[in-house]
Amino acid sequence: MPRFSSRNVSIATVPADVDALWSVVTDTAVLAELTPLVAHIDPDGDRWVWTLIGVSALGVSVAPTFTERMTFEPKQRIVFEHDPPAGVHERAGADGLYELIELDSSTTRLSIDITAWLELPVPSLARGAVEGVMATTMRRAGDAFSRRLYRHLGIPSMQDGT
Repeated sequence: MPRFSSRNVSIATVPADVDALWSVVTDTAVLAELTPLVAHIDPDGDRWVWTLIGVSALGVSVAPTFTERMTFEPKQRIVFEHDPPAGVHERAGADGLYELIELDSSTTRLSIDITAWLELPVPSLARGAVEGVMATTMRRAGDAFSRRLYRHLGIPSMQDGT
């Protein structure tokens, strides 16, 4: 089955201290609430099982669940890589990182670099269309995550006109 992928890199200077951002990206319930398309995240030791809500595009509907090995460098970085349980074939996954750089006591640079992939029962000839939809979806999800993060932290966003 063909594998399709898309990468999204987002970097923002957030007017919040590193502790506040770290608590968001390490709390699976909060992270799932803020991340579009994520139904829930179930932690299991150093693995997190991500379940997405159903996504439909180009006549195909999927609601993937996938397992990520999470490696934490407290208040600095989280690296995640697809790592399903032995003998389990997952048709979706992601690899990437969250990076936090404390700029001062009330400002943190947050970088998110994620490459997501899906195996879909569509011809490889549809790669451009499928990966285009994936890129647009990931970009919109990143924008929505940013707005939700600011709201969660009580920070006015640029979209609020402030």
